Amino acid sequence: MNKFKGFVYKEFLHLIRDYRTMIILIGMPVIQVILFGFAIRNELNSVNIGILDRSKDEMTQKLTSKILSSDYFILKEYLTDESQIDAAFKKGLVKEVIVFESGFAEKLQKEGRAEVQIITDASEPNMANLALSYTTGIILDFSQSLSAGKERSFVITPEIKMLYNEELKSVFMFVPGIMATILMLISAMMTSITITREKEFGTMEVLLASPLKPYQIILGKVAPYLLLSLVNLTLILWISMTVFGMPVRGSMILLIAECALFITTALSLGILISTVAGSMQVAMMISLVGLMMPTVLLSGFIFPIENMPWPLQWISHILPAKWFVIIIKNIMLKGTGFSYVYKETLVLISMTVFLLGLSIKKFKTRL
Repeated sequence: MNKFKGFVYKEFLHLIRDYRTMIILIGMPVIQVILFGFAIRNELNSVNIGILDRSKDEMTQKLTSKILSSDYFILKEYLTDESQIDAAFKKGLVKEVIVFESGFAEKLQKEGRAEVQIITDASEPNMANLALSYTTGIILDFSQSLSAGKERSFVITPEIKMLYNEELKSVFMFVPGIMATILMLISAMMTSITITREKEFGTMEVLLASPLKPYQIILGKVAPYLLLSLVNLTLILWISMTVFGMPVRGSMILLIAECALFITTALSLGILISTVAGSMQVAMMISLVGLMMPTVLLSGFIFPIENMPWPLQWISHILPAKWFVIIIKNIMLKGTGFSYVYKETLVLISMTVFLLGLSIKKFKTRL
């Protein structure tokens, strides 16, 4: 029994001395609880909306004030014409637009009934449903308060319109996220492993001693995964369009170009991981913990980023997947051109240049 206790004690010492194992055993559960606890939110918080008030009377102003005082919505755009609605959605300025009909207060007083049109961006079905539910609830409460203590009732009827995803198909939400996740995993994780494998097995020095230059070695390692990612992209798009009826309302050439840019960004990130990690195990841990979970939770394709605490919102800004998902949704669902996604494109280009420059510097330093 004493020998067994000594063996257990020795194993315990080995365990606590291995900081990488301790990070996995203790650090990962803490990170997962924090991310899942704060990222998965079913309540609404600070959603940007637009108001188109054709009536501009006292009643519409009171209802607008009630909606904005709820802390669920922020007035981002005060529209003056119906033609501005589509542009506001495509630019990503608002998630919902509330339209008051002409003569709103007059109809409510004379007929006891008036209409409010609620237009939501259904390219994000979860956000659209939440925003619609909260808005209709506020409008119902407002109409009930008008009828309280009076002989006649006042009814405000919401007219609902879903843009870009009228049937609220969940596949329209998941396909962009699946594209981002798969391309990130293949491009970043596999690239980091293949380079660290050479370093771990001691063959990288042999490659560097060959006539090939370091950048040629890196390009040779990366090229197969670039081609594989493009093949996966083709398969994902084909399955999405033929099996699930996913539309591509924008330019297919622009879509492929943006996907190639994201793949390049992910490859650059994988190269950087390979220069930092000393073994395949470490590279795999960094890729899974640092890329997989944040890509799924913080990219905005499942859980609205606006509902998350500001630290997680800030972290989402440095994730390439967040900007890629925005670009894909704009091109595939909204049919926008480059003029609507150039900011996100510049962000990805900047990330790629930064990651490549840092990777080259670290690569030369370590090898």
